[in-house]
Amino acid sequence: GKRKRSNTSVLYDSDESQDSDIMVRKVFAKRRCIMDEDDSSEEQQPDKTCPTENDSTRKQKVFAKLKELARKRRSCSDANWEDSVSEAEIEEELLCHIPLTPTEDSESDSDSMEDFIVEENEDDDNDDDNTEHMKSENQPQQKQQNMSNSELLSYYVPQLPRCDHYVHFKRIVQAFLINAIDDTFLSSLYDGTRQKKYAQDMLLSLHYLDDRFIQPRLENLIARSHWKARYKERVDCYPDVRIILKNPKNMSCQACELKRYCKFNVLLSGQLYNSKTLEVDDFMSSDKQVLQVGTVCANRTRVYHNLKHFKYKLFVDCSSVTGLDGVEDEPVKDTVERLLSRLEESGWIQKRYDDLEDCMDDADSFQEEK
Repeated sequence: GKRKRSNTSVLYDSDESQDSDIMVRKVFAKRRCIMDEDDSSEEQQPDKTCPTENDSTRKQKVFAKLKELARKRRSCSDANWEDSVSEAEIEEELLCHIPLTPTEDSESDSDSMEDFIVEENEDDDNDDDNTEHMKSENQPQQKQQNMSNSELLSYYVPQLPRCDHYVHFKRIVQAFLINAIDDTFLSSLYDGTRQKKYAQDMLLSLHYLDDRFIQPRLENLIARSHWKARYKERVDCYPDVRIILKNPKNMSCQACELKRYCKFNVLLSGQLYNSKTLEVDDFMSSDKQVLQVGTVCANRTRVYHNLKHFKYKLFVDCSSVTGLDGVEDEPVKDTVERLLSRLEESGWIQKRYDDLEDCMDDADSFQEEK
């Protein structure tokens, strides 16, 4: 009789026609047969119950996702988009890109997602012609998000005049030339009498010179120094300065009142003037001040004084140009335009502008006092 064997027992079935033995695991009929690698290739076919159905289902899911994406895109667009691209047209384009026939083997979920992303990009390319009008309508809004303030002004207000520093400087020279002929011009600018555009442009440039170029640098020089208020007031009041090297003396500096080897004399002179109208005050016109200072305070005095009184010195130079002109019985406008053109052609204005930039550079590079 046959000996009982368990379900997991192993049999060696000898085949007299072959030299090798084949090991077979005995299993119930309900279980799948597990074979060795020595079995024939026909018995190793994968257990696919319905490959065509699985592939078709996957493609349909991808199509459903794309269809939902197209619906969301339409909901985010305006009415013109909805009129130009119908749902049927989108579905027709998607059908062109997604074959529902089982022409490929089943792939992993990552491959399916990759197909989905590619199809979306292709959709965007194919829809370029249909959405051209939508892009043109959104173009101003996109520009507004990416533009700087100056670019926005140029875009929305194209007629807005913009000028660089040299243009401001040239207007100031023009204003000083006019005032040299008509000495009430600057005062009428500041009191608001003159309201024409050219006058307002000149007033704007004058404020630009004071508020943007000169005053912030003067304040910075004072903030980084040990100067006393009395010394600063003296430097502010006298438009002329001479700094003379003397024998050093160990004493209190008359600028910062600290113990220093003071080897410079600061000679201040000139008439007091109005900082806006530049009108001269004749009171104590011959007054002078001589102060002994250290090396750092002497250098700071030179930088501070040159910038502080630059506008007044420019005004004096412009007055000298008109005084040497010698042309009489000519309208003020014609005289100013002729002089301004001559000064610009000769490089006179550019030279004075370069002097201003040098003064500002010296103030910016002056180190803080230790």
